[in-house]
Amino acid sequence: MPVFETPSPSPHQAGDLALYVHWPFCVSKCPYCDFNSHVREEVDQAAWRDALLTDLAHEARVLPGRKLQSIFFGGGTPSLMPPSTVAAVLDAAEKAWGFAEGIEITLEANPSSVEAARFADLARAGVNRVSLGLQSLDDQALKFLGRAHDVNEGQAALATAQGVFPRVSFDLIYALPGQRLDDWRAELARALSLGTEHLSLYQLTIEAGTRFATEALAGRIVIPDGDSAADLFEATRADTAAAGLPAYETSNHARPGSESRHNLAYWRYQDYAG
Repeated sequence: MPVFETPSPSPHQAGDLALYVHWPFCVSKCPYCDFNSHVREEVDQAAWRDALLTDLAHEARVLPGRKLQSIFFGGGTPSLMPPSTVAAVLDAAEKAWGFAEGIEITLEANPSSVEAARFADLARAGVNRVSLGLQSLDDQALKFLGRAHDVNEGQAALATAQGVFPRVSFDLIYALPGQRLDDWRAELARALSLGTEHLSLYQLTIEAGTRFATEALAGRIVIPDGDSAADLFEATRADTAAAGLPAYETSNHARPGSESRHNLAYWRYQDYAG
């Protein structure tokens, strides 16, 4: 079983708080996704902004007297949030708890050109770390995964993010049907060459209630067996470590010092609101 050396919290971090903010809306539902996410033609932005602020105020009453060490906007697709809503949430959070020095504020984003155009506004709102859902560096795999962007658009969004945010991560999904070890290692090498200090690398799993679950039940999708998946996992750990981005938990890899503070809060069973 893999052993991960997660950095120990400093004394001041041990008493700090993490905040999770969920934005459940997406342009489309990915076939592998079992998260609380929904496709809507229209969203009442004012109502959702007010609801987020009301919930935040409640959480602050339950957990007073703390400082926020990290904030994570997840989803769904939080890059679809108006930057003004992000700014309002961050302002309310700072007033309610206060920010620890060097607070990490992460927002998940789709790598579309439309959403990349919002990056500068999101940075001005206070976001200092972005996690991009590239998911693959292969156009055929992106189509299989139901993604709307292609490789070129994804890499353009990554380059934009790297020019705007001080910290950037991106996701890839591997252990796809028919994926060979050599092909994945080549894709991973390409990912490692793109200059980020953090990567989230997830094996494809078939979750109940998803479109992929229906396809798998009908025999139209077959993911790698346990031995093949283990080989892919071990190669991933070896290659990221060799590149200076070792695993610090099951799916996340970072250059030492660039680990996600929010991820580590979960792994250390620290307090979080959201």
